[in-house]
Amino acid sequence: MSVLESNQENARTGAVSLADAFEVDRRRSRTGWRAIVYRFMQDKGAVVGAIVLLIITLAAILAPLVAPHDPIEADSRLRLEPMGTEGHILGLDFQGRDLLSRMIWGGRVSLPNALIPVVIASVISLFLGLVAGYTGGLIDSIIMRMIDVLLALPSVILAVAIAAAMGPSSRSVILATTLVIIAPLTRMVYSATREQTETEYVTAARAIGAPFGRILSRHLLPNVFAPVLVYATTIIGLLVVFTASLSFLGLGVSPPTAEWGLMVDEGRQVLSVAPHISSLPGLMIAITALSFNLVGDGLRYALDPRQQTA
Repeated sequence: MSVLESNQENARTGAVSLADAFEVDRRRSRTGWRAIVYRFMQDKGAVVGAIVLLIITLAAILAPLVAPHDPIEADSRLRLEPMGTEGHILGLDFQGRDLLSRMIWGGRVSLPNALIPVVIASVISLFLGLVAGYTGGLIDSIIMRMIDVLLALPSVILAVAIAAAMGPSSRSVILATTLVIIAPLTRMVYSATREQTETEYVTAARAIGAPFGRILSRHLLPNVFAPVLVYATTIIGLLVVFTASLSFLGLGVSPPTAEWGLMVDEGRQVLSVAPHISSLPGLMIAITALSFNLVGDGLRYALDPRQQTA
């Protein structure tokens, strides 16, 4: 065999080997995701939480189609009617508005007020934590000292102050809660990044001259994303309660907008004669928060096989 034929044969062999390697990686990735889904499905509480959240989310998205009445339209003749009233299965509030419709429409405000801050804060925290944890030095000191300042401030007081300064609206609630949760999320990403930076695969990537962005995106990010996802899912449940509390204090959306925290506050005025007006949206807040916590626990179990111990 000539040298040319030998080189062509080696090239074909190398190409086949490379294709086989890509196929193995693809199958491993697919198998890995299947294993994660399988482990998640083993947690019955997480499955129930996911189903409940899916129902609540779909009801909120399809509110114009599934809500039986206009959430703002009031009938003064039916004020404070109890649960089971004909045509109003959950009763009516002190102005004669259908509670079921207001709870369904309220999800369109309460859910985004909790979800959007977590998404924004997670993106910012991943960037800050990865950069600070990997680079170290002056950049590390500047970023983390700013985070320490935010952590030193009482989170509830900080959120209330920001929301009060901006005025009652969904925008002020989202901004206030985003600033509050950036600090703990960044601290978590930073700790995980510092731990991963000392591993052999990162050292090897540095040794072969891998670019800064590639090390962050291909090596560090996949290894710090899982704990952030679990924590973010769990904290959404907390924010559902927290954003409802801001609305309860009059710092969220303004009446007559349907929002769960605002509904609890409105029902407080007639709590002694019609407790269902406050208790039903309060129960919805508790169920939604609990469901997010259950899903977060299931994700932690699914993403970390070490959790599968007796």
